[in-house]
Amino acid sequence: MQITVIGKQLDVGDALRQHVVETLDPAVEKYFDHAIEATVTITKQAHLYQAQISVHVGKGMMIQAKASADEVYPAFDGACDRVAKQLRRYKRRLRDHHASRDYHEQARLEAVHYVIAQEDDDHSDDDHVNGYEPVIVAETPDRIDTLSVGEAVMRLDLGDIPALMFRNGKHGGLNVVYRRSDGNIGWLDPNDSDAGGA
Repeated sequence: MQITVIGKQLDVGDALRQHVVETLDPAVEKYFDHAIEATVTITKQAHLYQAQISVHVGKGMMIQAKASADEVYPAFDGACDRVAKQLRRYKRRLRDHHASRDYHEQARLEAVHYVIAQEDDDHSDDDHVNGYEPVIVAETPDRIDTLSVGEAVMRLDLGDIPALMFRNGKHGGLNVVYRRSDGNIGWLDPNDSDAGGA
């Protein structure tokens, strides 16, 4: 697995870089031996160090974790422990997913991912009614994979993301899983004809 170490507001020395490689590589390979690459970003903010790890384990499968500490090594070690815990929790499903990736490749829906600039205070709510369009600051190709609800929840958890849209493998309709403010996972399925009545 190729590992890239990036420092923001600090210089990443050889000793830290070596610690990252010697710790992260075995932690990932213990549970998943087909990982493609990993990026470790270490940021210093005031007295805290924050380590963020992204491990690309396969097409559409990203594991992300972060941790903060007063020192750089404990910050990285905390994030690495979270990655290992996620891999341990989902190792069987990840291997099953890796084995069935050809199906997922054929069943994906191409999409475009837009990043919209945060609205400034100069525009009022009336502007939306009068045709104000938000500013798009980034546009990248993306895909919507066909997954079971369990696989979608796994990706949401592994990617440490707030929401995930997917095509439901059971009926082919678009669904969303999201992390609720109470810590539980919500699931939105507009294709469930029994929900809500007629």
